[in-house]
Amino acid sequence: MRRLKALLPYLVKALREPRWGAMVARRTLRILRQGGLAALRVAVRRNLLRAAPDYAQWVAAYDTLTDAGRDEIRARIAALPHQPLISVVMPVFDPPVHLLAAAIRSVQAQLYPCWELCIADDASRDPQVRALLVRFAAEDVRVRVVFRDENGHISRASNSALEMARGEFIALLDNDDMLPEHALFFVAEAINRHPDAGIIYSDEDKLNADGQRFDPYFKSDWNPTLFLGHNMVSHLGVYRTQLVRDVGGFRVGFEGSQDYDLTARCVRRLRSEQIVHIPRVLYHWRAVPGSTAERVGNKSYALTASVRALNEHLAQQGIAGTVEIQSFGMHRVRYAAPNPQPLVTIIVPTRNAVELLRTCVRSLVERTRYSNVEVLLIDNGSNDPEALDYLAELAQVPTIRVIRDDRPFNYSALNNLGAREARGAVLALVNNDIEVITPDWLEEMVSVAMQPGVGAVGARLWYPDDSLQHGGVIMGILGVAGHAHRALPKSHRGYFARAELMQDLSAVTGACLVIRKDRFFEVGGLDEINLAVAFNDIDFCLKLREHGYRNVWAPAAELYHHESFSRGLEDTPEKIARFQGEVGYMQRRWAQWIAHDPGYNPSLTLVSEDFGFAWPPRLETLSSMGSRSSSVAEG
Repeated sequence: MRRLKALLPYLVKALREPRWGAMVARRTLRILRQGGLAALRVAVRRNLLRAAPDYAQWVAAYDTLTDAGRDEIRARIAALPHQPLISVVMPVFDPPVHLLAAAIRSVQAQLYPCWELCIADDASRDPQVRALLVRFAAEDVRVRVVFRDENGHISRASNSALEMARGEFIALLDNDDMLPEHALFFVAEAINRHPDAGIIYSDEDKLNADGQRFDPYFKSDWNPTLFLGHNMVSHLGVYRTQLVRDVGGFRVGFEGSQDYDLTARCVRRLRSEQIVHIPRVLYHWRAVPGSTAERVGNKSYALTASVRALNEHLAQQGIAGTVEIQSFGMHRVRYAAPNPQPLVTIIVPTRNAVELLRTCVRSLVERTRYSNVEVLLIDNGSNDPEALDYLAELAQVPTIRVIRDDRPFNYSALNNLGAREARGAVLALVNNDIEVITPDWLEEMVSVAMQPGVGAVGARLWYPDDSLQHGGVIMGILGVAGHAHRALPKSHRGYFARAELMQDLSAVTGACLVIRKDRFFEVGGLDEINLAVAFNDIDFCLKLREHGYRNVWAPAAELYHHESFSRGLEDTPEKIARFQGEVGYMQRRWAQWIAHDPGYNPSLTLVSEDFGFAWPPRLETLSSMGSRSSSVAEG
């Protein structure tokens, strides 16, 4: 009765608002399918089936500092073994005076005291701007100002501010944005934890005209492929001062994307572990009319500059490819296809399900533009006469081979057999319920798979109703892993366009996965013993990560996935026991990745796949600082 009573508010709301009810129904089914009744009870108890909560509620609950929290921060500052001077660099040109004053005061309000504010006024025309800067500099010796004689635009102005910097690190601040009072403290803590850091960046949000926070971007840890899609470092960006000077500071001619260009040049001199992400909102963009924070299209010249910077970034690394601007203002890299084309073996395990197989094979043969291909069908004991006739017919095609394997179903073993039998230097693992959409899908995936340091490459898979089935894998969701943005409509770009941008992720699905054959065998292929059916693709991808490879999700490769129609449901005691055993194995083997997925963020939820807020986040919250109670992460 208690459970029914808990569900009653949702049922009433669903009757009154059918569209909301449909959303709740879809979310409920996904939770049941992946986590069972236990996961659904957690979702109901924590009110996670409701519509997306307001960000202001989240900020009030978890991201609001108390007086006790301020006292704790001051104590932690005093205990820091190294208290580096941080030079906040601010170019200024004719901002609204009240916003400029607020930006300066946000630096003065920092709990961390070891800072200086280096301001370069780029010949502002408004005399009030000069008067304001003169007053602040006279009142506070930490505020240092240089007045340029002529307007040189933002790169020259930023360099003028940089010349004054005496700090070990610089932090970039626009002249109308704000830092929360704890920002530089968390930066100083990160420097102490990572003394070799070259770049430090944080999460960020925006301020509307009324000063209300909105649109938070909870970022992933350093993600070199996502960085090519958009400037994921952005704000708050903190750089080792000597590194910035070594690369030549801000470059004239890249105005609008001068920070992006600077980051790209710095990144090329750093190891990945020297690029540190602080998963906290430490920067507030001011979304005023005409600003980039309000609308990227307001600064189209910035996009042109970013393309130049990224094309140079690729060339400097010896990567053959070109950068394009997408319709929504972010980037796509087209890697040059390898020439000559390596032979690709497409491995398709199958059993009966002749209509699914017909659709799959027909689309592979007729819609795939990549020409140097062999299709290897692994028949796992088909006994349907029509299926057997079709397989015999396919065996006569020169580019198709059929291998029989009558062992009990073991997805890992079937694919490992296919890999051993493959003649190609590149493997494509493809389910028999896949249907090609974009003719260049394989060319796209192979060109990515052949890049230095890349392990597995995954495709963007759609359900037949054009909602998203696979946008990459996020570890920890519903206990083990989930698919990013599952069920997202095709017209939506997802969280900060992450359903549209190529990116590094912990894992991708084996339903359509491309990898070099030597790397497949380097990590031992799929696990036949512990993961016969479920999670073997995720385990495989994480083994690649252990070996130092990046797994890449390539959304330009699009296919339909008629998910698991041929295998059926996990609905017998034997299947349920096997699945529970596989869950347990994953939770033991990959506990660290499940607890923290570097492709995700601790402020994003683990109870659904929609990039909603975590209630509470899986880190110490501002609101809990200074109190004895600690934050309890969501299930």
